[in-house]
Amino acid sequence: MRLTTKGRFAVTAMIDLGLRHQRGPITLAGISERQRISLSYLEQLFGRLRRQGIVDSVRGPGGGYTLARPMGEISVAAIIRAVDEPIDATQCGGLGNCHDDRECMTHELWTSLNTRIYDYLDSVSLGDLVTKQLAKQAEEDAAPRKETRRVIGSAEIKAAF
Repeated sequence: MRLTTKGRFAVTAMIDLGLRHQRGPITLAGISERQRISLSYLEQLFGRLRRQGIVDSVRGPGGGYTLARPMGEISVAAIIRAVDEPIDATQCGGLGNCHDDRECMTHELWTSLNTRIYDYLDSVSLGDLVTKQLAKQAEEDAAPRKETRRVIGSAEIKAAF
């Protein structure tokens, strides 16, 4: 069982949008550049997110995408489901035909795991992730920067990282 890039990229792009949503519509080109995700891939993902009512699109100059609902009402599970990303630990895709058209001995175990995963992802909102990211950025901004010196030829260059 793996969460593929489709689900990961959708959640990452939504966090990026959530961090900037108060500035107005956010372009996919901006998200693409910041997150290093293909623009054409983002267009596909955001088309699906829009059809599921998670984001709205604004056309024209100054256009882009906005959140269709408050961040606290958008769960990670909703984002993943919107992009058709199945999270399934069973071998049979949940159909129960894992072993000669019958459930295998571990079918219930994997089905229960699927339920727990979705319950957890349903309990985490986009707002939670954005809040954590903002706290992380504030922590990084407050940390003292270490100073390094590089010697290039006879000139010394001082750089802050």
